[in-house]
Amino acid sequence: MNRHRLEFSAPGRVTVIAGPAPRPAADEVLVQTLCSAISPGTEMLVYRGQWPHGVPVDATIEALAGGFAYPLAYGYCVVGRVIETGAEVPGQWLHRRVFAFQPHQDLFCAQPGTLHPIPADLDDETALFLPSMETAVNLLLDGAPLIGEKVIVVGQGIIGLLTTALLSRCPLAALATLEAHPQRREASLRLGAGECFDPQDPELFTRLGAVPGQGGQADLVYELSGNPAGLETALALARYSGRVVVGSWYGAKRVDLDLGAFFHRGRISLISSQVSSIAPQLTGRWPTSRRMQLAWEMLRRVRPGACITQRFALAEAASAYELIDRNPGETIQVIFDYRPEDQK
Repeated sequence: MNRHRLEFSAPGRVTVIAGPAPRPAADEVLVQTLCSAISPGTEMLVYRGQWPHGVPVDATIEALAGGFAYPLAYGYCVVGRVIETGAEVPGQWLHRRVFAFQPHQDLFCAQPGTLHPIPADLDDETALFLPSMETAVNLLLDGAPLIGEKVIVVGQGIIGLLTTALLSRCPLAALATLEAHPQRREASLRLGAGECFDPQDPELFTRLGAVPGQGGQADLVYELSGNPAGLETALALARYSGRVVVGSWYGAKRVDLDLGAFFHRGRISLISSQVSSIAPQLTGRWPTSRRMQLAWEMLRRVRPGACITQRFALAEAASAYELIDRNPGETIQVIFDYRPEDQK
């Protein structure tokens, strides 16, 4: 049996590498992958060569430790089943379905402590959304939406959509979203947005009650588009003392902002949000384990499987990334499916 893993070999190029199957050490298990999901944000920075110089790949995930350099195995969203256990691993791990923060590959070894058992009432594809839902939970913790507030979400990729789904469960005065692609606008409304606007609409600011240079009406704005221009839009939509949560990671892309108009006098707060940590003021009550438990529960409530728009075999990886890169409006969540046809 061989292992097949995906490797980013150069900007715009991915390769599937075959090699001997790994064998678990005494304290490890061997996992056979069932499906894995492409992160259309972070992974596309790797694919496009836009990873910022000097930034580690991910110091919080053991499988992604180290510096950035091609060739690189990258990815962090895998669902699989344990097919072999090391001598020191309790037998109950055998055959267990698990989620793992691992690169795309059909076989891998891991210590049980790095794996997340999948609840029995959640299917494989719902479990794939765990990292995105964990991020959405973190975004709400950082933004702290209040009853009666007006909230806007800029960007309705998968993170934006899940954030919208969670916000729709809050007693807000209004929830609006911005998204350039029609398919995602439809998904946004389906997941709970009151209104979803095209950011290129010339009447956008008027429709949202904002005057460029004079502020808007949103108490809280999330910038989740991955587009640096989205941050300037987010700032323009915030009201006096409004909060702008920046969940996008722009990588090597530069951000050009006009901070000379309403920003200072309007006392706008810019809040950075990143899922690798919890806001310091919350860590006493919100350990990572509690956030992860809440993410599982939100997956039960939202059931985001309908956001999967394409499925590819790992051997078709080049086509999958090319699709996301060239035609993002046709995609929301793209996954690799490793299961035999009779198991899909």
